[in-house]
Amino acid sequence: MPDLAKAVRQFPVRDGEKPWTAREVRAIADELIGHVRRLGSELASADADLSELLRNSGDGAGDDQADSGSSALEREQELTLVNNTRDLLVQSEHALTRIAAGTFGTCESCGKAIGKARVQAFPRAILCVECKQREERR
Repeated sequence: MPDLAKAVRQFPVRDGEKPWTAREVRAIADELIGHVRRLGSELASADADLSELLRNSGDGAGDDQADSGSSALEREQELTLVNNTRDLLVQSEHALTRIAAGTFGTCESCGKAIGKARVQAFPRAILCVECKQREERR
């Protein structure tokens, strides 16, 4: 982590918002670091569970269709969990990279301030509200 006292001066804010403080950014960074650790552990566990399900998917050739369907649904749910966890981990790591690079709080689409309240509520945010709404309309 860079010297936050210097780095926070680069972080943009919207009109009417107070500038970022090193304490605020440190709290967000600490939260993100905690998320990265937790998500990494969850991902390792979910990957192991998924591997086990995939290894055992060929077993039970005599299973009826209901059992096969249930197994397929379980594998699909586990795969969804792994992918969601991986996405959150990547987003959290990206937010930490943005803090270190001095681009935290800047919209990756338009370059304007995302908004301090939005980033404090959702530290992984990379788009301002306007750009996010535009993205969702597509």
